[in-house]
Amino acid sequence: MNDDLQKALAGVRADIDRIDGDILRLLNERARCAQRVGEIKAEFGDAGFIYRPEREAQVLRRLQDVNPGPLPNENITFFFREVMSACLSLEQPLGIAFLGPLGTFSESAATKHFGHAARLLPLDSIDDVFREVESGHAHYAVVPVENSTEGAVGRTMDLLLGTSLKICGEVVLRIHQNLLSKESELGAITRVYSHAQSLAQCHEWLNRMLPQAQRISVGSNAQAAQKAAEEPGSAAIAGEAAAARYELAKLAESIEDEPNNTTRFLVLGRHDTGASGRDKTSLIMSAANRAGALHALLAPFSANGVSMCRLESRPARNALWQYVYYVDIEGHCDEPAVKAALTELAGNAAYLKILGSYPVAVF
Repeated sequence: MNDDLQKALAGVRADIDRIDGDILRLLNERARCAQRVGEIKAEFGDAGFIYRPEREAQVLRRLQDVNPGPLPNENITFFFREVMSACLSLEQPLGIAFLGPLGTFSESAATKHFGHAARLLPLDSIDDVFREVESGHAHYAVVPVENSTEGAVGRTMDLLLGTSLKICGEVVLRIHQNLLSKESELGAITRVYSHAQSLAQCHEWLNRMLPQAQRISVGSNAQAAQKAAEEPGSAAIAGEAAAARYELAKLAESIEDEPNNTTRFLVLGRHDTGASGRDKTSLIMSAANRAGALHALLAPFSANGVSMCRLESRPARNALWQYVYYVDIEGHCDEPAVKAALTELAGNAAYLKILGSYPVAVF
């Protein structure tokens, strides 16, 4: 490098070193404030839940609103989630249960929401994930509830009906499916492992590119990656996390048939969540078997100006040809309009369960 270039770079690098020092000092100052918050809560007998989803959502939205760039809001959100995760871990690392093994999209969703300082607890089934939090062995669960291509995740929906857990938040994860293998060429692939939903999401690509390969459904994409790492001639459909964890090459990237393939996850805990200013409320309801019963269930939302953003039916587990309805509405249950609608709904419904009010996902 010539001397002029070195001199020009030296000034900028000195600024970077100074700024890094300021960032380090401020990060530790923030961490001390977070510790003080924990101490104050303990003094007033409110130390049971150190994580407040509504407060985190408010912080992230405020930072996005005042962000002048050039860093995009997505990067700002990622950075500050990690800062908050590290600060929380000084008090107590949060235990997060999710459908394992490590390398699943559920792990990616858990890390996206809680940061890398959380204590990740991969489990063998969605049932086990619910039980881990219900028993107090984990603080929160992260479970898939619906995919933009394949629809609802039935097991999660069924378990929500009977659980005592509350929905505390949601995570929206863009799903990029990759073909992973130890092999170096598509022609060497004779078997493709993946979760049934991922196989369905890549159905047309597989028909075009690997029409002769056997498609084998397994419990998770991470399990598929494990098999691909062990068996010659095998490949897995999975995400970036599985590729890195099981040291697999990407033979093809983003092979999902729908370019906007997205999965929504729910965050479940043992406490209610306060209002953040932009919230959803989820509930389950059923109608009596009479004419106009479903209309009577929906009318309170319209009458009180409450917008419904999801309505889905599932067979009731205790009666043949009876159905329950899963509903998401905009607003927190403490807001006057939502409270009035839910009160009226309670008088019309044969069954009503409020699953929780929680902040809308912050991207």
